[in-house]
Amino acid sequence: MSPRTAFEGTVLRREVLSDHLIRLELGGPGLAGFTSTGVPDEWVALTVPGQFQTRYYTVRSWDSSTLVLDVVMHEEGLVTEWAQTSSEGQTVGISLPRGSFTLPDNAEWLVLVGDLTALPAVGRITETVFDIPVTAYVEAPDAPLAGYLPIDVTWLRPPAAGRSALAEVVRGIDWPAGPGYFWMAGESAQMRDIRRHVRHDVGMDARAYDVMGYWSGSRGRQTRAVDPGPIYARGKAMGKTDEQIWADYDAARDGAKHDPS
Repeated sequence: MSPRTAFEGTVLRREVLSDHLIRLELGGPGLAGFTSTGVPDEWVALTVPGQFQTRYYTVRSWDSSTLVLDVVMHEEGLVTEWAQTSSEGQTVGISLPRGSFTLPDNAEWLVLVGDLTALPAVGRITETVFDIPVTAYVEAPDAPLAGYLPIDVTWLRPPAAGRSALAEVVRGIDWPAGPGYFWMAGESAQMRDIRRHVRHDVGMDARAYDVMGYWSGSRGRQTRAVDPGPIYARGKAMGKTDEQIWADYDAARDGAKHDPS
Protein backbone atom coordinates (compact mmCIF):
# COMPACT_ATOMS: atom_id res chain seq x y z
CA MET A 1 0.00 0.00 0.00
CA SER A 2 1.12 3.58 -0.66
CA PRO A 3 1.87 5.96 2.26
CA ARG A 4 -1.52 7.61 1.67
CA THR A 5 -3.42 4.32 1.79
CA ALA A 6 -4.68 3.26 5.20
CA PHE A 7 -7.16 0.64 3.94
CA GLU A 8 -7.91 -1.51 0.93
CA GLY A 9 -11.41 -2.07 -0.39
CA THR A 10 -12.78 -4.56 -2.88
CA VAL A 11 -15.32 -3.32 -5.41
CA LEU A 12 -18.43 -5.31 -4.53
CA ARG A 13 -20.82 -3.55 -6.89
CA ARG A 14 -20.81 -0.90 -9.59
CA GLU A 15 -24.01 0.97 -10.49
CA VAL A 16 -24.57 3.68 -13.11
CA LEU A 17 -26.75 6.36 -11.49
CA SER A 18 -26.72 8.76 -14.45
CA ASP A 19 -24.66 9.62 -17.51
CA HIS A 20 -22.21 11.44 -15.23
CA LEU A 21 -22.37 9.54 -11.93
CA ILE A 22 -21.28 5.98 -11.03
CA ARG A 23 -21.74 4.39 -7.63
CA LEU A 24 -19.06 2.10 -6.21
CA GLU A 25 -19.75 -0.11 -3.20
CA LEU A 26 -16.52 -1.17 -1.49
CA GLY A 27 -16.06 -3.83 1.17
CA GLY A 28 -13.92 -6.77 2.24
CA PRO A 29 -11.47 -7.48 5.08
CA GLY A 30 -9.18 -4.64 3.98
CA LEU A 31 -11.71 -2.16 5.41
CA ALA A 32 -11.46 -3.60 8.92
CA GLY A 33 -10.83 -0.72 11.28
CA PHE A 34 -12.27 1.94 8.99
CA THR A 35 -14.20 4.43 11.10
CA SER A 36 -16.29 7.29 9.78
CA THR A 37 -15.64 10.73 11.21
CA GLY A 38 -19.38 11.27 11.31
CA VAL A 39 -18.89 14.54 9.44
CA PRO A 40 -21.39 14.42 6.55
CA ASP A 41 -19.09 15.89 3.89
CA GLU A 42 -16.15 13.63 4.76
CA TRP A 43 -13.91 12.49 1.92
CA VAL A 44 -11.31 9.81 1.28
CA ALA A 45 -8.44 9.58 -1.15
CA LEU A 46 -8.95 6.77 -3.65
CA THR A 47 -6.06 4.99 -5.40
CA VAL A 48 -7.22 2.77 -8.25
CA PRO A 49 -5.34 -0.25 -9.67
CA GLY A 50 -2.24 0.58 -11.68
CA GLN A 51 -1.95 4.12 -10.30
CA PHE A 52 -0.01 5.74 -7.47
CA GLN A 53 -1.79 9.11 -7.65
CA THR A 54 -4.93 9.66 -5.59
CA ARG A 55 -8.25 11.36 -6.23
CA TYR A 56 -10.66 12.51 -3.55
CA TYR A 57 -14.29 11.45 -3.19
CA THR A 58 -17.05 12.11 -0.68
CA VAL A 59 -18.17 9.17 1.44
CA ARG A 60 -21.79 8.79 0.38
CA SER A 61 -22.41 6.28 3.15
CA TRP A 62 -20.71 3.82 5.51
CA ASP A 63 -22.58 1.08 7.37
CA SER A 64 -19.67 -0.55 9.28
CA SER A 65 -18.91 -2.94 6.40
CA THR A 66 -19.67 -1.24 3.06
CA LEU A 67 -18.22 2.07 1.89
CA VAL A 68 -20.21 3.80 -0.85
CA LEU A 69 -18.58 6.37 -3.16
CA ASP A 70 -20.43 8.16 -5.96
CA VAL A 71 -17.85 8.98 -8.63
CA VAL A 72 -18.37 11.85 -11.07
CA MET A 73 -17.44 11.01 -14.66
CA HIS A 74 -15.18 13.71 -16.09
CA GLU A 75 -14.17 13.96 -19.72
CA GLU A 76 -10.92 12.24 -18.78
CA GLY A 77 -9.02 11.23 -15.67
CA LEU A 78 -7.48 8.36 -13.73
CA VAL A 79 -10.60 7.26 -11.90
CA THR A 80 -12.98 8.18 -14.74
CA GLU A 81 -11.29 5.78 -17.14
CA TRP A 82 -11.11 3.01 -14.54
CA ALA A 83 -14.66 3.41 -13.18
CA GLN A 84 -16.15 2.98 -16.65
CA THR A 85 -14.71 -0.54 -16.86
CA SER A 86 -15.93 -3.72 -15.17
CA SER A 87 -14.28 -2.94 -11.85
CA GLU A 88 -16.08 -5.49 -9.66
CA GLY A 89 -13.62 -7.62 -7.70
CA GLN A 90 -10.74 -5.17 -8.05
CA THR A 91 -8.95 -3.69 -5.06
CA VAL A 92 -8.51 0.04 -4.41
CA GLY A 93 -6.54 1.98 -1.81
CA ILE A 94 -8.45 4.18 0.63
CA SER A 95 -7.12 6.86 2.98
CA LEU A 96 -8.32 7.86 6.40
CA PRO A 97 -11.49 9.98 6.10
CA ARG A 98 -11.60 13.72 6.76
CA GLY A 99 -14.45 16.20 6.77
CA SER A 100 -15.09 19.91 7.35
CA PHE A 101 -18.88 20.48 7.66
CA THR A 102 -19.45 22.12 11.05
CA LEU A 103 -23.03 23.22 11.71
CA PRO A 104 -23.10 25.86 14.49
CA ASP A 105 -25.23 24.99 17.50
CA ASN A 106 -27.31 28.14 17.05
CA ALA A 107 -27.97 27.65 13.31
CA GLU A 108 -31.61 28.24 12.37
CA TRP A 109 -31.21 27.45 8.65
CA LEU A 110 -28.89 25.70 6.22
CA VAL A 111 -28.18 26.64 2.59
CA LEU A 112 -26.30 24.19 0.35
CA VAL A 113 -24.90 25.03 -3.08
CA GLY A 114 -22.76 22.85 -5.32
CA ASP A 115 -22.18 21.33 -8.70
CA LEU A 116 -22.23 17.64 -9.57
CA THR A 117 -19.00 16.98 -7.66
CA ALA A 118 -20.70 18.25 -4.51
CA LEU A 119 -23.87 16.20 -4.98
CA PRO A 120 -22.80 13.19 -2.84
CA ALA A 121 -21.99 15.52 0.06
CA VAL A 122 -25.27 17.41 -0.42
CA GLY A 123 -27.05 14.07 -0.30
CA ARG A 124 -25.43 12.96 2.94
CA ILE A 125 -25.81 16.36 4.59
CA THR A 126 -29.53 16.51 3.80
CA GLU A 127 -29.94 13.03 5.28
CA THR A 128 -28.24 14.23 8.46
CA VAL A 129 -29.80 17.63 9.20
CA PHE A 130 -33.46 17.33 10.18
CA ASP A 131 -34.32 20.03 12.71
CA ILE A 132 -33.81 23.21 10.67
CA PRO A 133 -34.96 24.29 7.16
CA VAL A 134 -32.57 23.21 4.40
CA THR A 135 -32.37 24.84 0.95
CA ALA A 136 -30.23 23.31 -1.79
CA TYR A 137 -29.11 24.39 -5.27
CA VAL A 138 -27.29 21.85 -7.44
CA GLU A 139 -25.71 22.60 -10.82
CA ALA A 140 -25.63 19.39 -12.87
CA PRO A 141 -25.95 18.31 -16.51
CA ASP A 142 -28.46 15.66 -15.46
CA ALA A 143 -30.17 14.56 -12.27
CA PRO A 144 -29.42 11.16 -10.69
CA LEU A 145 -32.01 8.54 -9.84
CA ALA A 146 -35.20 9.72 -8.18
CA GLY A 147 -34.89 9.71 -4.42
CA TYR A 148 -31.16 10.49 -4.38
CA LEU A 149 -31.90 13.52 -2.18
CA PRO A 150 -34.52 13.51 0.60
CA ILE A 151 -35.52 17.14 -0.02
CA ASP A 152 -36.65 19.25 -2.94
CA VAL A 153 -33.70 20.78 -4.78
CA THR A 154 -33.36 23.60 -7.29
CA TRP A 155 -31.57 21.94 -10.22
CA LEU A 156 -29.43 24.24 -12.37
CA ARG A 157 -27.84 23.59 -15.74
CA PRO A 158 -24.14 24.49 -16.10
CA PRO A 159 -23.51 27.17 -18.76
CA ALA A 160 -21.30 24.77 -20.75
CA ALA A 161 -19.30 21.59 -20.31
CA GLY A 162 -16.51 22.16 -17.81
CA ARG A 163 -17.95 25.53 -16.76
CA SER A 164 -19.89 26.74 -13.73
CA ALA A 165 -22.06 29.76 -12.90
CA LEU A 166 -22.66 29.09 -9.21
CA ALA A 167 -21.06 32.37 -8.11
CA GLU A 168 -23.85 34.24 -9.90
CA VAL A 169 -26.44 31.98 -8.27
CA VAL A 170 -25.12 32.66 -4.78
CA ARG A 171 -25.05 36.41 -5.40
CA GLY A 172 -28.78 36.19 -6.03
CA ILE A 173 -29.65 34.31 -2.84
CA ASP A 174 -32.08 36.00 -0.47
CA TRP A 175 -30.49 34.90 2.80
CA PRO A 176 -32.81 33.77 5.61
CA ALA A 177 -33.01 35.85 8.76
CA GLY A 178 -31.16 34.85 11.89
CA PRO A 179 -28.02 32.76 12.36
CA GLY A 180 -27.43 29.94 9.91
CA TYR A 181 -24.84 27.98 7.95
CA PHE A 182 -23.82 28.09 4.29
CA TRP A 183 -22.00 25.14 2.71
CA MET A 184 -20.79 25.18 -0.86
CA ALA A 185 -18.42 23.16 -3.04
CA GLY A 186 -17.48 23.16 -6.72
CA GLU A 187 -15.13 24.83 -9.18
CA SER A 188 -12.25 26.58 -7.41
CA ALA A 189 -12.44 29.99 -9.10
CA GLN A 190 -16.17 30.14 -8.37
CA MET A 191 -15.49 29.23 -4.74
CA ARG A 192 -12.86 31.93 -4.31
CA ASP A 193 -15.32 34.49 -5.68
CA ILE A 194 -18.03 33.32 -3.29
CA ARG A 195 -15.72 33.31 -0.25
CA ARG A 196 -15.02 36.97 -0.86
CA HIS A 197 -18.72 37.67 -1.41
CA VAL A 198 -20.03 36.01 1.76
CA ARG A 199 -17.20 37.46 3.85
CA HIS A 200 -17.16 41.04 2.58
CA ASP A 201 -20.54 41.67 0.93
CA VAL A 202 -22.84 39.50 3.05
CA GLY A 203 -20.73 39.90 6.19
CA MET A 204 -20.90 36.28 7.34
CA ASP A 205 -18.81 35.16 10.28
CA ALA A 206 -16.12 32.68 9.19
CA ARG A 207 -17.76 30.03 11.38
CA ALA A 208 -21.05 30.41 9.49
CA TYR A 209 -19.85 29.11 6.11
CA ASP A 210 -17.66 26.49 4.50
CA VAL A 211 -16.76 27.00 0.83
CA MET A 212 -14.47 24.48 -0.87
CA GLY A 213 -12.92 24.15 -4.31
CA TYR A 214 -13.25 20.57 -5.59
CA TRP A 215 -11.93 21.07 -9.12
CA SER A 216 -10.31 23.67 -11.38
CA GLY A 217 -11.99 24.87 -14.55
CA SER A 218 -8.69 26.22 -15.84
CA ARG A 219 -7.34 22.68 -15.93
CA GLY A 220 -10.53 20.91 -16.93
CA ARG A 221 -12.79 18.98 -14.61
CA GLN A 222 -10.13 17.36 -12.46
CA THR A 223 -10.90 16.70 -8.82
CA ARG A 224 -8.37 18.17 -6.39
CA ALA A 225 -5.18 18.18 -8.43
CA VAL A 226 -3.35 19.41 -5.29
CA ASP A 227 -3.48 16.96 -2.39
CA PRO A 228 -5.33 18.73 0.46
CA GLY A 229 -4.33 16.07 3.02
CA PRO A 230 -0.90 17.47 4.01
CA ILE A 231 -2.23 21.05 3.89
CA TYR A 232 -5.14 20.12 6.16
CA ALA A 233 -2.92 18.22 8.63
CA ARG A 234 -0.33 21.00 8.75
CA GLY A 235 -2.99 23.66 9.22
CA LYS A 236 -4.67 21.78 12.06
CA ALA A 237 -1.30 21.26 13.76
CA MET A 238 -0.76 25.03 13.57
CA GLY A 239 -4.19 25.72 15.07
CA LYS A 240 -5.63 27.25 11.90
CA THR A 241 -9.35 27.44 11.21
CA ASP A 242 -10.87 25.50 8.32
CA GLU A 243 -11.32 28.79 6.45
CA GLN A 244 -7.59 29.56 6.80
CA ILE A 245 -6.66 26.03 5.76
CA TRP A 246 -8.77 26.19 2.61
CA ALA A 247 -7.27 29.58 1.80
CA ASP A 248 -3.86 27.87 1.98
CA TYR A 249 -5.22 25.11 -0.26
CA ASP A 250 -6.45 27.62 -2.86
CA ALA A 251 -3.07 29.36 -2.79
CA ALA A 252 -1.34 26.01 -3.38
CA ARG A 253 -3.60 25.32 -6.36
CA ASP A 254 -2.87 28.78 -7.77
CA GLY A 255 0.84 28.16 -7.32
CA ALA A 256 0.60 24.82 -9.09
CA LYS A 257 -1.34 26.43 -11.93
CA HIS A 258 1.42 28.99 -12.55
CA ASP A 259 4.36 26.61 -11.96
CA PRO A 260 6.28 26.54 -15.26
CA SER A 261 8.00 23.24 -14.43
